[in-house]
Amino acid sequence: MTKPQLLHLVFGGELRDPSGTEFVDTSKLDLVGIYPNFAEARRAWQARAQASVDDAHMRYFIVHLHRLLEPDED
Repeated sequence: MTKPQLLHLVFGGELRDPSGTEFVDTSKLDLVGIYPNFAEARRAWQARAQASVDDAHMRYFIVHLHRLLEPDED
């Protein structure tokens, strides 16, 4: 039996305030990619987050797209 495809989006960008989630310029968001499961998304997120660790205003996120596509499933 194959596992269900649980899509995840990884993206990031420069935040106005490191303690918030408002981006400086949404047209400059870094869309890393869409991944078929959380493990792959986490690896991509970790790589980008590590690459920008010296910039406190850069932050990357993982969005659980499968929850948005089928909200009644959870």
